[in-house]
Amino acid sequence: MALEKPYQDVPGTTIFDAEQSRKGYELNQFCMSLMKADNRARFKADERAYLNEWAMTEPQKQAVLDRDLNRCIALGGNIYFLAKIGATDGKSFQQMAGSMTGMTEEEYRNMMIAGGRSVEGNRRIGEDGDAQAHRQPQGQSHLKASN
Repeated sequence: MALEKPYQDVPGTTIFDAEQSRKGYELNQFCMSLMKADNRARFKADERAYLNEWAMTEPQKQAVLDRDLNRCIALGGNIYFLAKIGATDGKSFQQMAGSMTGMTEEEYRNMMIAGGRSVEGNRRIGEDGDAQAHRQPQGQSHLKASN
C-alpha cells in the first residue's frame, strides 16, 4: 500500500524519504566511496569506468557525469552524499547550491544572507514564485526522474 505524500507539492523540493532512499541507495554509496583518496583518484582518472563498478541506473550515472545535481536528487541522491562529488571537484557546498539554483556563488550567498527565497508564490506547485520549476535551470527535469 503506497503512502500518501502531501509534501510532494512543495516547489523546487524533493523530500528524501524512504522511497528516495531506496531509489538512490547505490548512487549514495558511490558518493560515500569518494571519501577515500584512492577512490577519488580512480574516479577522476576514468569517471565512466568507476561509475560502471556501481549498480546505479544509467540515468544516475549520466547525471553524475553531467554534474546535474538536481537530477541526481530527483533520482534518489541525498545532498549530503552528493556533496562528496563537489568536494572531489574542488567545489564548496555554496558553489554547488548556487549551481543548483542557476545562480552564481555570490548571488546564492547574497540571497541566503537576505533570508532565502520568499514563500510568496512558492507554497504549492503551480504558483508563480521564483522556486517554481518553470523558473529553474533544471526546468521540468524533476518530472523525468521516474523514467
